[in-house]
Amino acid sequence: MRSASEDLTTRARIRDAAIARFGQQGFAATSLRQIAQDATVSPALILHHFGSKDGLREACDTHVVSEFLSERDGMTGADASRLMREALDSLEGRNVALDYLAGMLVDDSAASDRLFDSFLAGTREMLREQVAAGTMREQTDLEATAVYMTLYGLGPVILRRHLARAFGESTLTTSLLERSTIPVLELYTHGLYADDRLLVAAKEALSRRSGPRSDKGVNDPNQDPDPPR
Repeated sequence: MRSASEDLTTRARIRDAAIARFGQQGFAATSLRQIAQDATVSPALILHHFGSKDGLREACDTHVVSEFLSERDGMTGADASRLMREALDSLEGRNVALDYLAGMLVDDSAASDRLFDSFLAGTREMLREQVAAGTMREQTDLEATAVYMTLYGLGPVILRRHLARAFGESTLTTSLLERSTIPVLELYTHGLYADDRLLVAAKEALSRRSGPRSDKGVNDPNQDPDPPR
């Protein structure tokens, strides 16, 4: 019989093989037999550990989301500088997970929705914690902020070919991320606009709720004096 530690090692080996395969050729095009060959196990053992191919994907999602969120969460602590440097230097080791995320997030499926929602939930919790700690400002609509921060965070993963191309690279590199780090943090820390004129204008525009209109102009003498509400 296998020991508990051997089972955990086997489970992790299967999961990592699946992350690599799904990232390379997509979920639908990957068979359990291929993953079993990569992990040097039998397809039956995959079913033993994960129940089904969908169960395996769920385990892969959970692992990848946990890895990325735990890395991000540590960036605001006392070891932020060291962790940033480690993250910048470990890009090559994260390419497999990046390939996986890029493919799984654009998959039109309920599983893709759950993957995005996992990142959204992590971002929402991070915002609440940082606002409570005074690290971030109070947000007018925290939920909307969480959605856009999640999109901004995942955008470079999905569009990383274009990101690399825009910087004159063929793929993501440590030097590209080094060049990006300060501008991105400046944008989050100091903002972009020098004053709040657009913000004030937007608030004024949103406060002017447009009521029902007829097809006649407001100065038309035949304008309906009492349009339906």
